[in-house]
Amino acid sequence: MADSYYRPAGGGRFEATIHAQGAWNAHEQHMAPASGLLAHCLEQFQPRAELQMARISFEILGLIPLETVEVTTRMVRPGRTIELLEAEMNHGGRTAIRARAWRLASSDTSSVAALEDESMPGPDQGEEHDAVAEWPGGYIQSIDVRKIEGHRPGRGRVWLRTPHPLVEGEASSDSARLIGLIDTANGIATRVPPGPGSWAFPNVDLQVHLHRQPSGQWLGLDTRVSFGREGIGLTSSVLHDLDGPFGRSEQILTLRKL
Repeated sequence: MADSYYRPAGGGRFEATIHAQGAWNAHEQHMAPASGLLAHCLEQFQPRAELQMARISFEILGLIPLETVEVTTRMVRPGRTIELLEAEMNHGGRTAIRARAWRLASSDTSSVAALEDESMPGPDQGEEHDAVAEWPGGYIQSIDVRKIEGHRPGRGRVWLRTPHPLVEGEASSDSARLIGLIDTANGIATRVPPGPGSWAFPNVDLQVHLHRQPSGQWLGLDTRVSFGREGIGLTSSVLHDLDGPFGRSEQILTLRKL
């Protein structure tokens, strides 16, 4: 059994392991570790200590095969205090995911710092949740899930962590590892059971906004799921680490009757 989600294969290529396996199809990757890998590669690209990543947008352009993929990274908009980077995950000449990240200048704004989002109870106040009972796939089996009281369809709060590194033999930041869990939000408070005879509701994007850099092993998701009347849904989450809220995420969904 592999220990990491990916093994380096040289030349910007990464071999996906069983831990990266998706929930909708056994032959594809889950978006969560794939987004973590892209965040890791973006952080490694021309790093500057005075800038920090403030937003990453992921566009899912097609199936992400559970195979060896190539990641390319480039500068879109250089600047002294603001930069825009882009990374693509490619396979067989096709782009599966395109990610763009804004890096902004950091400074001391502690005198005006304030939050409107409330902190959620910590993982020690949650109960173990068997996500495998609802979702298949190697990625779901790779994570530890703690559910906070009050969970219901369309609304829930959970804590997630994983013992597995993103890339074998490579150190990853806490930010990249936690970003590599955020896409799980679309499956933690499902409005309807997924699978045959019900509905599929995959997301076609993932938007992550960070007002500070997260730390630690635990990711908290305070999630709401909305289904519209015309085949489109939205999963919205407030993101937490053990120090409190650090950002938000949004996922637009395509609703399909199975």
